[in-house]
This record gives sequence, C-alpha cells and structure tokens, in this order.
Amino acid sequence: MANTYHLQIVSLDGLEYDGEVQKILLRTIDGDVEILARHTDYCTAIGMGTARVTMGDGQERKAACIGGMLSVMHGEVRVLPTTWEWSEDIDIERAKEAKAKAEERLKDHMLDKEARIRAEAKLYRALVRLGSAGHGQDHHLQ
Repeated sequence: MANTYHLQIVSLDGLEYDGEVQKILLRTIDGDVEILARHTDYCTAIGMGTARVTMGDGQERKAACIGGMLSVMHGEVRVLPTTWEWSEDIDIERAKEAKAKAEERLKDHMLDKEARIRAEAKLYRALVRLGSAGHGQDHHLQ
C-alpha cells in the first residue's frame, strides 16, 4: 500500500504498536500534528491529548497519549510517549476516581502553587483518559 508507512509506538510500559498505518494524529507541545505517508523528517515533544491512529485497513483507533517524543526519520515514524493507553484498555472507573480526587483537591484554597499545578495536571490526565475512552468531555483533537 503506497499510502501507508511503518509506525512504532513504544511507551514506558513497552511496545504498544508496530505495523503499517495510514496516519496518526496527535497533540504536540506546538499543536496538533497529523503524520501521513512520505512526511518530511520531523521531531517534536508530545503534549497531552487523544491520539487517533488510522490503521492500514482504514480502521481508526484512539488512545490517551501523554508526554514523550515523536520522530519521523526516513519514512519511519516512532512515537515514544510517557503514557499510551488504547481507548479500549482505559480503566474508566479509575479515571473517574482520579478526576473526582483531583477536583476535590483543587477546592482547597490553601494549596500552594506547586500543589495546585500537580492537581490540575492530574485532573487533565484523567479528563484525557475519559475523553479517549468516549466518556465525559473530550480533551483531544477534533
């Protein structure tokens, strides 16, 4: 297939995907990026959001993608996320609990700046997971 390329996704948990795809769409620190076949060499840091991978057969899969690096070199695309969770693997109850816990923490007006930043990050990660799994507000690429 001329419109596909090799994608490898390796998170801190190990190999998440290794095969042919038509495209990947994900959030970087500079904005949303879609990588198609024959993309120019490129490297950037990954942000936090829902990634969409269109497989070689045209089927789309979503995943919560948080942090890491994206590299395109000589037609090979590597995504090295800190966290990668395919939508079907997300523990929705755990994400809801994390969201509730972070929201409760943020109600504390005595939090110092650092604690507030950590609580906001935890809340956003929970929202990304819930959005990627199709529950709650979607914090991803439209």
